[in-house]
Amino acid sequence: MANKKLAQLKQDIKPFESSGTKSSVWQLVNTLPPFFLLWFLAYEAISVSLILSIGLSVLAGGFMVRVFIIFHDCCHGSFFKNRKLNHFIGTVTGIITMFPYRKWKREHSIHHATSSNLDKRGTGDVWVMTVEEYKKSSKLERLQYRLYRNPFVMFVLGPVYLFLITNRRNRKDAKKTERQNTYLINISIIGITALLIWAIGWTSFLIVQLPIAFIAGSLGIWLFYVQHQFEDSYFEDESEWDYVKAAIDGSSYYKLPRVLQWITGNIGYHHVHHLSPKVPNYNLEKVHESIPPLQQATTITMGSSLRSIRFKLYDEKSKTFVHFKEIHERLQSSDKVFTEN
Repeated sequence: MANKKLAQLKQDIKPFESSGTKSSVWQLVNTLPPFFLLWFLAYEAISVSLILSIGLSVLAGGFMVRVFIIFHDCCHGSFFKNRKLNHFIGTVTGIITMFPYRKWKREHSIHHATSSNLDKRGTGDVWVMTVEEYKKSSKLERLQYRLYRNPFVMFVLGPVYLFLITNRRNRKDAKKTERQNTYLINISIIGITALLIWAIGWTSFLIVQLPIAFIAGSLGIWLFYVQHQFEDSYFEDESEWDYVKAAIDGSSYYKLPRVLQWITGNIGYHHVHHLSPKVPNYNLEKVHESIPPLQQATTITMGSSLRSIRFKLYDEKSKTFVHFKEIHERLQSSDKVFTEN
């Protein structure tokens, strides 16, 4: 039954999987020039008003998220029909967003193949522990997990760790092409940074670039986090895991205001993207509106998404996320019963 459902959905989605050269080129035009223009204006505004400069940097940070969506589509080979062109644009946008193209391409492919699978966590995912795992873990492991899931660590320190450490290193098992691509992107970032500091000074560079990187990094992590960490999100063991359910029930439809939907490249239609990564970002909304079964995905809004910050552990029994307080109360209750007996 699941295979028939998947086959039907794939057939329905197929017409939307083909990228349009005009649409892709237009997205490059309405994304890259505005980003560079806002960067320049933020620098020019420093002499006028620091607040104005930071405001323009924040806008540029939004466009950097949109640049990342292009990078993301190139990683899936869905932005252009030509494979080499995807690699080229992916590498260029990887330099702009400070993401290693080939490394992230591989890790993200693993994420798509294993999303919501409790037996295959660990690559390209947000760290999720189940209630039982948390109960059995040591105090040190619990502390590490609690720190990881702390909003300040995840959304403030997270971008710093991501940009400066995780994205700059190759995996131990990385192949030659992947390693070389990472080296190329790292060297390019260092070279461009050095050139800009030489041209405008390190103070001006930091005033402009830090808000951009922070806004883009925090928003990117938030989007990735919230679209898999909702109350009744789907998680299953390998034996029960189903690709269609993982896509539709394990990924949400993040309903955003039109401006934010545009800035984030329709990534709010995450359930569609997980079902078919070959659909370019500018076709995701069309797929959602055209195929009724996809409209049954969990819908979250900006307001309801804030509740996801409280979701810390996945309870396999209730099939829902729970928060630490609830689990600690259970642990204290069980310890009390044990003592009394």
